[in-house]
Amino acid sequence: MFATPEQIAAANKANLEALVRIANTAFANAEKLTALNIEAARGFVEDSIASTRSLMGVKDPQEFVKLQSELAKPSLDKVVSYNRSVYELATGQQEEIAKLFEARVAEANKSFTAFIDKAAETAPAGSDVAFAAMKSALAASNSAYDNVNKAVRQVAEMTEANVSAATDATVKAVGTASKAPAAKKAAA
Repeated sequence: MFATPEQIAAANKANLEALVRIANTAFANAEKLTALNIEAARGFVEDSIASTRSLMGVKDPQEFVKLQSELAKPSLDKVVSYNRSVYELATGQQEEIAKLFEARVAEANKSFTAFIDKAAETAPAGSDVAFAAMKSALAASNSAYDNVNKAVRQVAEMTEANVSAATDATVKAVGTASKAPAAKKAAA
């Protein structure tokens, strides 16, 4: 009825493997984020140099305004792309950890159920009601856990859709705003 040293060792090994997997996921994402940051910084410096060179060649104020609006759109697109990449990294890591957590919960439930079954075999007569109540409580908690998981996934999907829609609207608004001075100039 009690855990044997082999069972304890197996549980400890499984927990250690889970921690190693989380650490490896975290390190891999940190490497990806670092590479993304370096690439973004490199692009920013290159774009800044190119923009500065372009602005140094400006001869009149209208050309300056036009050039500024032309330079704003690609910068915004890069910022949006960078933010999407960071969001994807964070979401991927969260999903990986959630899968690992779900697997550990399933394993704990399996072990607990096996423990209850084994204890029920050696329990005195009439105690089957208590064991049935324990199994029922475990089933209810698993059901609640599944419902919360589904709700969290739905919220995450809605949030992702809203962030994507807001980002697209911002990009479109900036694109429209940068075209507005050119359209006014053409009308005049």
